[in-house]
Amino acid sequence: MANETVNSNPLLCDPVEGICGLPDATDNLKVATTQTQKPVKVVYFTDPICSSCWGIEPQLRKLKLEYGNSIEIEYRMGGLLPDWSYNSGGISKPSDVAHHWDEVSVHYDMPIDGDVWLEAPLHSSYPPSIAFKAAQMQSNEKAILFLREIREMVFLQKKNITQWEHLAAAAKKVGLDVAQLKTDFEGKANALFEEDLRVAKAYGVRGFPTMFFATNGGSQETVYGTKPYIFYETAVLRLHEAATKNEYDKTWETLFKKYQSLTAKEFSVLSNTPRNESEKVLNELSDQGILTKITTKNGAIWRNEP
Repeated sequence: MANETVNSNPLLCDPVEGICGLPDATDNLKVATTQTQKPVKVVYFTDPICSSCWGIEPQLRKLKLEYGNSIEIEYRMGGLLPDWSYNSGGISKPSDVAHHWDEVSVHYDMPIDGDVWLEAPLHSSYPPSIAFKAAQMQSNEKAILFLREIREMVFLQKKNITQWEHLAAAAKKVGLDVAQLKTDFEGKANALFEEDLRVAKAYGVRGFPTMFFATNGGSQETVYGTKPYIFYETAVLRLHEAATKNEYDKTWETLFKKYQSLTAKEFSVLSNTPRNESEKVLNELSDQGILTKITTKNGAIWRNEP
């Protein structure tokens, strides 16, 4: 993996390699010493607007379901888009990203509407990243739900998630204290985000998603980019041979209790339903009024609305 190359433009993600790369990043991936209560610690470097990170959601959700007893995942923000003060890879302004995101959507089979870059372009990924750090200050569990909400906002709903109104709406939806989030967003969370950037640099992170798997004994594995599920499972098993796969309930009822929203690709991966059948199952449920279907120009997502 150390010899892989990525485009120097952070928003011009390489779907073949499964990575959104950082400009001027190094290639020496390394893991700092880490301590974990579970056999394997996973440090996950990501970004709210990383399309390849959206592409990894099916694999990541399955990994949590199957090996949640053996792994502890720590989310770190990587700072994909500081601003638009560069011109590389054929992208120099937000509108240049629109078509690229549409192509990425097809590659990952995950709904992404690139028109957000035409209708409500983001100036940076830093504000939503800082908001995530503020959410973590309240609850790691709710912060992960918050991250999912703002990703659905930007990838499917074409909302500019640098704007506070959208961040506040997502926070309220997942049960965060919105007033406290705003206080931390404007204060302490900035330092926490800066610390994530320092850690990413120390680890030699050069793109997203990057997952570092490590044990207290110092053994390490790295999965760089969006890869098939077997890569992540193998990393866990290499470090912890005694890890046992949790045989979870794969019915739609249980899956939608665990995850409020699922794409057809996610449902296929989590339920072991063939991809050409998964959308049919979800459409039948939405036709019956059991699930709510939200359609974009590049696919749909189904929600179990409370």
